[in-house]
Amino acid sequence: MALDHARQAGHSGRTMTDFPSALARARAHSPFLSMALGRLPEVESLLAAGDTEGALARAKAAGSGIEDAAVALRRERMALALVVAIGDLAGAFPLGRVVAELSDFADRSLDAAIAAAIRRRVPDADSTGFTAIALGKHGAQELNYSSDIDPILLYDPDVLPRRERDDPADAAQRVARSLMEIMSAVTGDGYVFRVDLRLRPASEVSPLALPFEAAITHYESSALAWERAAYIRARAASGDVARGQAFLDTIRPFVWRRSLDFGAIAEIGRLTTRIRDHYSAGQAIGPGYDLKRGRGGIREVEFFAQTHQLIHGGRNPALRLRGTRASLDALAEAGIIGAEDAAVMGESYDRLRTLEHRLQMVADQQTHSLPGDAAALDGVARLDGLADGAALVAELTAISETVGRRFDALIETYAPTGAVQVEVPDQSDPVVDRFAERVQAWEGGQYRCLRSAEAREAFARIRPQLLRALCEAPDPERALLRWEHLLEGLPSAINVFRLLEARPGLLAVVMRVLAHAPTLADELARRSDLLDILIDRSAFDLPGSVAEIAAELSRGEVGDDYQRLLDAVRLRVGEMRFALGVQLVEGQRDPLEVAAALSRVAEASIEVLGRAAIEEFRVNHGVVPQSDLAILGLGRLGGAALTHASDLDLVFLFSGDHASESDGRRPLGATLYYNRLAQRVIAALSVPTAAGALYEVDTRLRPSGAQGPISVSLDSFEKYQCEDAWTWEHMALCRARAMFGTDADRAALSAIIARVLERPRDPEKLRADVLEMRRTMAEHKPAKGPLDVKLARGGLVDIEFMVHFLQLRDHLAQTPDLGAAVQALEDLGLLPAGMRQAHDLLARLLVVVRLVAPDGMFPPEASRGIVARSCGLESWDALLDAVLAARHCVGHGWAQVFDIQLEIA
Repeated sequence: MALDHARQAGHSGRTMTDFPSALARARAHSPFLSMALGRLPEVESLLAAGDTEGALARAKAAGSGIEDAAVALRRERMALALVVAIGDLAGAFPLGRVVAELSDFADRSLDAAIAAAIRRRVPDADSTGFTAIALGKHGAQELNYSSDIDPILLYDPDVLPRRERDDPADAAQRVARSLMEIMSAVTGDGYVFRVDLRLRPASEVSPLALPFEAAITHYESSALAWERAAYIRARAASGDVARGQAFLDTIRPFVWRRSLDFGAIAEIGRLTTRIRDHYSAGQAIGPGYDLKRGRGGIREVEFFAQTHQLIHGGRNPALRLRGTRASLDALAEAGIIGAEDAAVMGESYDRLRTLEHRLQMVADQQTHSLPGDAAALDGVARLDGLADGAALVAELTAISETVGRRFDALIETYAPTGAVQVEVPDQSDPVVDRFAERVQAWEGGQYRCLRSAEAREAFARIRPQLLRALCEAPDPERALLRWEHLLEGLPSAINVFRLLEARPGLLAVVMRVLAHAPTLADELARRSDLLDILIDRSAFDLPGSVAEIAAELSRGEVGDDYQRLLDAVRLRVGEMRFALGVQLVEGQRDPLEVAAALSRVAEASIEVLGRAAIEEFRVNHGVVPQSDLAILGLGRLGGAALTHASDLDLVFLFSGDHASESDGRRPLGATLYYNRLAQRVIAALSVPTAAGALYEVDTRLRPSGAQGPISVSLDSFEKYQCEDAWTWEHMALCRARAMFGTDADRAALSAIIARVLERPRDPEKLRADVLEMRRTMAEHKPAKGPLDVKLARGGLVDIEFMVHFLQLRDHLAQTPDLGAAVQALEDLGLLPAGMRQAHDLLARLLVVVRLVAPDGMFPPEASRGIVARSCGLESWDALLDAVLAARHCVGHGWAQVFDIQLEIA
């Protein structure tokens, strides 16, 4: 068996090197390396002494002083190939070092060839305006020992160096042809790299080098699915790298799509199947087996990683890596593939790549197939350090099965080849009859998304699953109506149908969402890409801390583009809110956990968009010295208990001297500055963009209400609260929490609130004010329906009024968390036993009802069970009994606190 497989695969566990053995094996089993050793005795001496770094330096200098770039590069290439090979065989260079040195040389040589080709026509010119984009293993910096390279050559006709009489396109083609000659022509010194330009757009008809704009147009309009996969590993490698990177930035949305393209993913699976069929002679393990294209080979590990990257990389930039091992590790870190799968596929990949190198070292040929001759097979095995060819075949058999089994499962998931077998319900079922009638209308042109033959074919593949899911939905008629609403809003449904075909279990979730949650159904009709998030395991995880969510909202390539940031935040927040809603429908989470998570998402949105608005505003108006914006959250936001229907109650404040002035090119006084800035933040949070709406913002709780300025200084805020504020405004402060600002300003704001809440008060006047406010509210804002447990007497508003009265009167339990305050007051005997339980039940019900029955009326019968279970009850009747008991508990508390009996209907 292998001398040390960890060493051969480049693992960090290597503990020893063996240069004598490596040199002996090279002479015995590699004609190419034996020839190179004979030509380069000084390099051989350094290697025999174990001085790989010295040998490498000598190799890189092999072309020094030679003016002819073609000759210089060939001399360097041979010396480098020798050093890298012996360092690899001796165990001195891990696989990562081997492929990095080869890839770096490809970059250097391509760069030198571009420069030399340009100078043939324009002496002393540089490489401005001509770029080589590296694809494949070159782009990933994972080149193999005797690889070709697959660059795409691009140029800018406005800046490409050329003679005055030269047409830019002709000049670019001359550069490309010269580059090919310098790199690929075989001379007495060998060659540098074989250059394959067939991956360029429309290679059968297009010139060797394309203008940047033409390439951009191709990738934005007519590129094929395999080209997306190719660009996962694209890199601006040589020539005008800055323009090459700008090109890659421009076409990034083509590669990394937020909305999944299951048609493209299925095409990758079909492509791999065709490769297996085409190279059928290289599929069986044994002589002739193709390490690259065979079942369980190198290509399948790469496609395994790239397919998952295509699916998830549009929404998770952390997955946009070029290297195969790094990509597998990132996919495991994100929970998309298992850690064991990542490790096994990665280790198999390293070993396959190492054995691929052994094949290519023999004669410096780009081969991936095991020799058919038994003696030659033994030679490859012994070059690697194995006993014989049989040992090599045995090892590859195990690797092929390990990789192939996992890739087979991937193909089966994303490239189904036959109709999915689903039991069709009894045709006598009235739902089935209605469905069949409506399907005929759908496919007859009723919906534009089903007018193409491709769309109808994709729909036909999911029709059995859809019929089954509709019949099993808790409210089939309602689900059917909302499904039709979804179809009506889709410009194209092909991708939706393919996603549902690839994930049959997702249809049942969709039907429950359509049947139970009108709010989510409406969102889905507007954004069908929301389905994409449900294929991630993380869709049913709660979002992390405010800081973690803010980092996620800020993540991505939005750069300095303010509008793109607004759109990106709206899209991602919409996904988070939708996922949290689905968790409620599916009974995956306690509604109180969802309410807290919705609050964290909102607070993170304020943080990210607040910072962005400030930076945008400062461009023209500068900053106010020693002054900053602060934002106070009140109500359900302050109490960290948002629902899907909640708006954001915000108060905008600023620190420093209100008489100061900003230092920008358009200076403003501090008060005007922060009022305009506050309006900018409000717009960032609330104005709909192309990506949709975000939040409704309510600023009526600010000092002096709707008549006062939007933003006031901290000093003015404290003065107003101490001298002019009404009792209801102090009650609102009981649920206030600093949402935004410097640590110092947040601390100052919290101190102001504490001083206001701890002021001594006349208990009787406080009681009278609270009762009058509650009477007025009941008169002007009555309960909307029997499930409006917020405004109904004995509901959440009554709990709030009791708690805030006690907090202001006794200066106890002063926390914005209403549930925690209720618990503290209950423990002190100021509220009756069971009040926390009553609060939590009503709070859970409010969160669910805002999603399932936003009008406050009883939901449809089919949805009542989900409401009850979300609240921890087994049945609808049990829920109604528990709610009534909770309201009576609140009534008892009202009587205890205010000595007044509530009428509980």
